[in-house]
Amino acid sequence: MHELITWLVDTIGVLGYPGIFILMAMESSVIPIPSEVVMPPAGYLAQQGQMNLWMAILCGTAGSLVGAYANYFAAHYLGRPLLLKYGKYVWITEEKFAKVETFFHKHGEISTFIGRLLPVVRHLISLPAGLAGMNHLKFSLYTLLGAGIWVTILTWIGYFIGQNQELIMKYSHQALLGVVAFSIILIAVYVRRHRKKSVSSRAM
Repeated sequence: MHELITWLVDTIGVLGYPGIFILMAMESSVIPIPSEVVMPPAGYLAQQGQMNLWMAILCGTAGSLVGAYANYFAAHYLGRPLLLKYGKYVWITEEKFAKVETFFHKHGEISTFIGRLLPVVRHLISLPAGLAGMNHLKFSLYTLLGAGIWVTILTWIGYFIGQNQELIMKYSHQALLGVVAFSIILIAVYVRRHRKKSVSSRAM
């Protein structure tokens, strides 16, 4: 982990904002690069005065959107059978996809936002959205909002903690627990409001 963090700090330092953009686009697609080891180093470089904090967050969020759209279009144009057939070569198992697809259908379009805050789901939530042909405006807004929150949290962790890998992983884990709790509350509120609307429409 120490060597990986050091390499990422060096890489981001050399490539600058395009490096953040590319790494987060990869993280948001099917390439398993954890955002927890991309954005904190960017925050550390911002604390050192080598980067602008908000530009780093903007590039990380934009990269997440591009990576999410790569998944969206892959699913939309390949379809479910081909996606599952070739997805195994990029770590998309049928079991993982079934879980994410169920999550999407269960919670509706808002799952695109919530999914950006959850591990594993974060990388794959764009696939069922692409299969369903989700509205582009809604997809973009939900993705940007969810990714923006997560990217901002991780960047600030790196900004305040620096290069201490143990503390970065500790606080990233705590942040993850926090956003999971937030997501559960949000889902509960969304489901409750949706049920109320359904009852009202039936009564009419």
